[in-house]
Amino acid sequence: MRLKISHRTEYRYDAPVQYALQRLRLVPRGGKTQTIHSWYIKVEGAKEEVRFVDHFENDTRLVSILHDATAIGIDAWGEVETFDTAGVVGEHRGFAPLWLFQQQTTLTKPGDAIQELAASIGEGTELDRLHRLMHVIGVRVTYTQGATHAGTVAEDSLAQGSGVCQDHTHIFVASARVLGFPARYVSGYLMMNDTIDQAASHAWAEAHVPGLGWVSFDASNGISPDERYVRMAVGRDYRDAMPVSGIRLGLAEEQLAVSVTVEQ
Repeated sequence: MRLKISHRTEYRYDAPVQYALQRLRLVPRGGKTQTIHSWYIKVEGAKEEVRFVDHFENDTRLVSILHDATAIGIDAWGEVETFDTAGVVGEHRGFAPLWLFQQQTTLTKPGDAIQELAASIGEGTELDRLHRLMHVIGVRVTYTQGATHAGTVAEDSLAQGSGVCQDHTHIFVASARVLGFPARYVSGYLMMNDTIDQAASHAWAEAHVPGLGWVSFDASNGISPDERYVRMAVGRDYRDAMPVSGIRLGLAEEQLAVSVTVEQ
């Protein structure tokens, strides 16, 4: 499937900003599940300082705001050909060792709820247990926009029983690690069946299975990602893979607007 994607992120400030630095993970990389036919990034109100491939193999770019600017606009767009591999991404690559993805982070640290969820999965093959985990999360945590925020930890969203794709992914990653699997967070895009315009990018999880390598699981939709998905960045949790993150100096109030379109 050939997908056309556009992603705009816009920051506006109520006063001139003297210094701000944004980290962009907005360039997909080719692999077993996708071929990049074209991809572009345009930045307004800021300049690129450096670009590199990080230890998770994410294309990463740092941009700094122009002096006394009051807005930053970041556009990423292009065309990607995707392939249905039944969720199998393949062997581990990158400088980050596989054991790093078995370590919990602040966002995935398990408490009683995560431990209980992992214990409830039962026996079976590796794939059986991971698919069962994915479906149980979808049942126990209702997709509810606004129920959580970017800093909500997996334990809290599971305990309250509601959240969004970020929460489903953190719960899966945390539980899979408790079960002994290396697991990681994936940010990217999903072509929806009923709409082109979206308010944000998407997120899902990957677990490392002996003999298969990394395998993808989207607990929000109860499936292993197919040709409707485009992988953008990976990491131990959302903070490692978020599309745009940064810092700024000063007291200016910030307003953020994001728009995404994904179409065939």
